[in-house]
Amino acid sequence: MRYRRVLVKLSGGAFSGPADFGFDKGAVDLLAEEILAVSRQGAQVAVMVGGGNIFRGRLADQWGIDRAEADNIGMMATVVNSLILRGALTARGASEVRVMSAIPMAAIAESYIRLRAIKHLDKGYLVVFAAGTGQPFVTTDYPAVQRAIEIGAEVILVAKQGANGVYTTDPKEDPSAQRFRTIPYDEVLSRQLSVM
Repeated sequence: MRYRRVLVKLSGGAFSGPADFGFDKGAVDLLAEEILAVSRQGAQVAVMVGGGNIFRGRLADQWGIDRAEADNIGMMATVVNSLILRGALTARGASEVRVMSAIPMAAIAESYIRLRAIKHLDKGYLVVFAAGTGQPFVTTDYPAVQRAIEIGAEVILVAKQGANGVYTTDPKEDPSAQRFRTIPYDEVLSRQLSVM
């Protein structure tokens, strides 16, 4: 494996497969298999999950739910997704999968402690991060980057529903959008590309 330690960012939509909401067994199976494949190549793997397959901000607007409360619901959705992923990984032979939550919930997950997460990774455990930062007004994209820095990940691998790379423009809106094979970070900034 090219990298020693990686962080995989899974959007909630990656759990729902072709549907807009909920869970798709085939999609969850594929996520688990791909994560295990990376681990079996020798990389230490941490995962940050989103919760958009269960609850999205636009629902909060429609229902009149306050943004901070909506984000709390979203954080709980990431916990559900973390447990689903842990179950799928364990069912496929992963011996140690640790869910670490930014919100204390000792009965089902460990509290996130940076040094403990690093120790788990050093032991070869898979680590799944839940509840983002534990604070409202933040999507799980930001804590994916934060956790990657905190644990010393060398790369972030992103799996989002309908996204298979970085493009010149949004391919859903512009059929002539060109996909980059590789692109340096400074070029992403200079072109003002939306990556996550």
